[in-house]
Amino acid sequence: MAKSVRERMVASAMLLLAERGYQGASFTEVLTAARAPRGSIYHYFPDGKDQLIAAAIDYAGSRAAPILDPLTGRGAVEIVDGFMAMWRSILERSGFQAGCSVLAVTVSAGSPELLERARNIFRSWQGRLAGLFRAAGLAEDDAAGFATLLIAASEGAVVLARAEQHLAPLDAVHRQLRALAASYAG
Repeated sequence: MAKSVRERMVASAMLLLAERGYQGASFTEVLTAARAPRGSIYHYFPDGKDQLIAAAIDYAGSRAAPILDPLTGRGAVEIVDGFMAMWRSILERSGFQAGCSVLAVTVSAGSPELLERARNIFRSWQGRLAGLFRAAGLAEDDAAGFATLLIAASEGAVVLARAEQHLAPLDAVHRQLRALAASYAG
């Protein structure tokens, strides 16, 4: 099914955020990537760039559920493996050019509204992962803490892998997270 102009703009903004950050996701860049006419900007996003960026990170946030859903009922190590496989895929497919669009907004947008939106997305990911870890047998506090650690460590590993243009940092963090997950399971 063909995406609408608005959907193409949101998806393009998400990708540009992941690759270039908030400043690199200009309307001009989004329009070019989305192959959208100039009039689309204020037709679909009359409140400006932050409205587009909010839609883009909401879209990025919603893409986590289909990735996490298959991990339901899995062990803690398998959950770590699945989550890290997502980041590996993003890095490999993008040639080490893309990271997390939600992180990009967190560190580069000056809008309190966008920061709040990013915070809520990270919290939703943390809550979903904590639920998976609880179902895998981790205690409540351990599940919540480990979910936070998984997100923070993987985000940092992605940044390092992008800087090095190599998967070694991601693999090193993955090994450490697997070992910790196995210790919880044991």
